Amino acid sequence: MRVEPYRPDQAEAWNAFNRRALTGHLLFDRDFMDYHADRFLDASLMVFDGSDLLALLPANRTGPEVWSHQGLTFGGLIHDGLGVSRVMAALDLCADTFSRGGARALVYKAMPWIYPRAPAQDDLYWLFRRDAILVRRDISVAIDQRARGRMSSRRSRGVRKAQAAGLAFRRSHDWASYWRLLEGVLADRHDAAPTHALHEITLLAERFPEAVTLHAAELEETMLAGVVLFEWGGVAHAQYIAVGEAGREIGALDGLLEHLIQTTATRCRIFDFGISNTSQGRVLNEGLVRQKEEFGGGGVVHDVYNVSL
Repeated sequence: MRVEPYRPDQAEAWNAFNRRALTGHLLFDRDFMDYHADRFLDASLMVFDGSDLLALLPANRTGPEVWSHQGLTFGGLIHDGLGVSRVMAALDLCADTFSRGGARALVYKAMPWIYPRAPAQDDLYWLFRRDAILVRRDISVAIDQRARGRMSSRRSRGVRKAQAAGLAFRRSHDWASYWRLLEGVLADRHDAAPTHALHEITLLAERFPEAVTLHAAELEETMLAGVVLFEWGGVAHAQYIAVGEAGREIGALDGLLEHLIQTTATRCRIFDFGISNTSQGRVLNEGLVRQKEEFGGGGVVHDVYNVSL
């Protein structure tokens, strides 16, 4: 095996490998990663066996640390089923490359188990063997469509209210209207703002029209609630979930989420609601996590490790 730093002229080969890889994901496509390339010093690596591409490691450099990857929800080694020994060898080579470049630590954001197309936690064993330290753990809620839990009576009432109100649930392309709704809800209720600016999310939607989509609950063409879906490899990930006051009174969000859970079930085995904590994972938003669990979901962790180099 040998390791080479990623170069922009290798984007096509990188993306082709990511699309077929066992642990590939939309987040690792260079057209996705590079929308905010100006914010991060790229340190991504490509692992070869002769001329054959074996694995990719999305990464960025921040001072003495390398992250995999600081601008992504999760990271980790992208491969197509190397097996435990070769995954460990590939990661050892990557770690050695970073160390020779002056890095003192690798911050490794492991891919949650729901995202690979088949079991692929070989890298967690490597982290254990390298005495990696767990430095952060976020908690998400996801529904396995093969074994969905029971929906609560509260969520069921919300769905029935939305149906009785005559709400329409449909895909929308009116990103500007939804971003105004989302920004208002986040500012008023959470003193927060979306991670993506409007121009960034619309750019991603243009680049990945079937993978990054906006869905809305509407009444007489007025948008009352919305959800942004990121779909890849059999997982539908809900992000930027928001409902205004008018929609909250008639169960608009409950109705929309149940609609999406049902309609994505034919092509996605997992519906992921996203994390429900802050402060590096130490503070749990109990109301938010309970709302997600009441749709029949269970906990999935997002782990971040520090590997001394």
